[in-house]
Amino acid sequence: QQGGQAAFIDAEHALDPVYAQKLGVNIDELLLSQPDTGEQALEIAEALVRSGAVDIIVVDSVAALVPKAEIEGEMGDSHVGLQARLMSQALRKLSGAINKSKTIAIFIKQIREKVGVMFGNPETTPGGRALKFYSSVRLEVRRAEQLKQGNDIVGNKTRIKVVKNKVAPPYRAAEVDIMYGEGISKEGEILDIASELDIVQKSGSWYSYNDERLGQGRENAKQFLKENTDIRQEIAGQVRE
Repeated sequence: QQGGQAAFIDAEHALDPVYAQKLGVNIDELLLSQPDTGEQALEIAEALVRSGAVDIIVVDSVAALVPKAEIEGEMGDSHVGLQARLMSQALRKLSGAINKSKTIAIFIKQIREKVGVMFGNPETTPGGRALKFYSSVRLEVRRAEQLKQGNDIVGNKTRIKVVKNKVAPPYRAAEVDIMYGEGISKEGEILDIASELDIVQKSGSWYSYNDERLGQGRENAKQFLKENTDIRQEIAGQVRE
């Protein structure tokens, strides 16, 4: 959206271009790779970083970076620590290249649970510990609650927490609305911050601005802002001030 070149390494083979376009991705300009193995995916990422031709690379996801030995092996074979070793080796090479370039590398991970943990946090992320150490910023994204319009679920309220940050203070958190078919709701952000700053007044379930009612309930108020761009921009301008 800012005119840069993006690359998407789809290790999960799950990218839906139609849905991505709905969320604002410029599919015509996006570089897409669907590698067969984890080694291939990370080699492509390294080549793109060293080329200096891309501004951002997204790897989706670390859990799907399957080592070549595992793909070529039998279904029941044990491959303990293979993926962790692959990530550790790749990140040693990638970190230097990324540091010298202006490329942003985003690795998407999932949360898993360790078996048999009695004390402490049982949650872990796949792919070993190397990515945790090498990353500059780590964001933990969790669903807080479902958003409903009547009886229909239209999205999720999502909590994003900075669990590591080498470039700014960590442990800050934010909540955003991720709407189905739309992505992050700008109207939801404006409404929440404007309510906190008392730019928009909330009385019971009603939201109002300058004695004009925006709607009853948060979803209705968001819909009003979506349909009335002049009022939305006016409120957004006051929020930024």
